[in-house]
Amino acid sequence: MQLIKTIPKLKPRAIDTHKGDFGKVCIIAGSIGFSGAAAIAAKSALRSGAGLVRLAVPQSVLPIVAAIEPCYTTIPLAEDSSGKISGKAVDAVLRAAEENDIIAFGPGVGVSNGVRAVLENLLRLEGIRLVIDADGLNNLATLGNWPDICKANVVLTPHPGEMGKLWAGLLRKVMPLNRETIAAEFAAAARAVIVLKGQGTVVADTEKMYINTTGNPGMATAGAGDVLTGIITALCGQDLNNFDACVLGVYVHGLAGDLAAKDKGQISLIATDIMEYLPQAFKCLV
Repeated sequence: MQLIKTIPKLKPRAIDTHKGDFGKVCIIAGSIGFSGAAAIAAKSALRSGAGLVRLAVPQSVLPIVAAIEPCYTTIPLAEDSSGKISGKAVDAVLRAAEENDIIAFGPGVGVSNGVRAVLENLLRLEGIRLVIDADGLNNLATLGNWPDICKANVVLTPHPGEMGKLWAGLLRKVMPLNRETIAAEFAAAARAVIVLKGQGTVVADTEKMYINTTGNPGMATAGAGDVLTGIITALCGQDLNNFDACVLGVYVHGLAGDLAAKDKGQISLIATDIMEYLPQAFKCLV
């Protein structure tokens, strides 16, 4: 396993570029009571350079997220009686997957049969780039041997609790204590890029590993992971492979958190502070 220490960079933007050159991103997210997760992920994708961001949410949630930010567009999805994405949304989601360069799935979607059905259909799409986070991971953990059906090019971004569920759902052995070992072994089993969040976030694929050096305890706050989802998804649409997008994503995410904590303190830090400091963080990399 090669340990990577260099932070990838985005290419300078040519003078004659247009929004289509920087990625068409679709984020499938949200449910009743969890519209904020969807909006945070989509706004973070915009702040991370995505050319076009589409936010697909249950239809009753759409007016809420549409009012939060005018710069992304929205897609209404069929929902069940509890306000979660329904299995009837599969066709709309598959159309969105065809029309966009990268899909993110999971922030605030909840756990249900309908959500799992949508996720399973995405996994079966050959060659799509798919970032799975939050409740997307909790649904994935219940699918058993999901790598056997997976044809997508997948990034998984679990925190330690979600990692425990994923490990138990897929592997038939005790999970190691060492975070680097966990990430490396699960990346091999899942044939995916793993972002194991926490202090010293670990990014791993089947050949390489990166251990992040930015971030602080103030970032242990609701919504911080949704910010990271938006960042990584946007970077995947800007000519970075999945591993490099994740390395740059976790570095910038932590750096934005560090800049926000310097001004606001760790105690008062909230997820939208991290998002608001993304422009400064990206400027530090130029």
